[in-house]
Amino acid sequence: MLAWLAIGHGRAGRLWKVVSRPTAEEWTEYMRRWSGLQHVGKHTLIMTSTSFSDPEFVWIGDNVVFSDCAILGHDASIVVLNRAFGESLDAVGRTIIRDNVFIGLGAVIMPDVEIGPTAIVAAGAVVTRDVPENAIVAGMPARVIGTVSDLVQRRREETRELPWFPLLQQRGISGYDARLELELRRMRIAHFFGDGV
Repeated sequence: MLAWLAIGHGRAGRLWKVVSRPTAEEWTEYMRRWSGLQHVGKHTLIMTSTSFSDPEFVWIGDNVVFSDCAILGHDASIVVLNRAFGESLDAVGRTIIRDNVFIGLGAVIMPDVEIGPTAIVAAGAVVTRDVPENAIVAGMPARVIGTVSDLVQRRREETRELPWFPLLQQRGISGYDARLELELRRMRIAHFFGDGV
């Protein structure tokens, strides 16, 4: 009932979030329809813990995943500066997140930044300037530490060596297949802890 009210009618969204704990897919659909975001592309996942200070200033491409992170559309220190200096300043900016982007746990995206395409923002990063295509950024402030294409090649080589690689091939790109998950979990645990620690 709460999901119907929230997704279908834009009502009781906060209550639904707390009481029912919607999936990322459900929350993304709610955000797509009712949050005021300028655009939310296909195959995008927004966690319920993702914070948008000014969703109306945010444009999101396809295949973007947000962890528990914050996307800021304004610099709230302006309130203090205006009072302290008798000014009428403003510090607002848009955020554009291109296709194929992952934003990690605890990352903060400051106003007036463009990310991607095909980029990764590491956990805890504070992004204060544009992130180039194919970049992995980390740190405070975030800086380029590698490329996505190098990471994919390294992961490809590592994955082929895993004992459960044949199951991953069966599963395909979906990232989840209920028929295989128990066996995958068993194999991983045996691999990590088989002989004890």
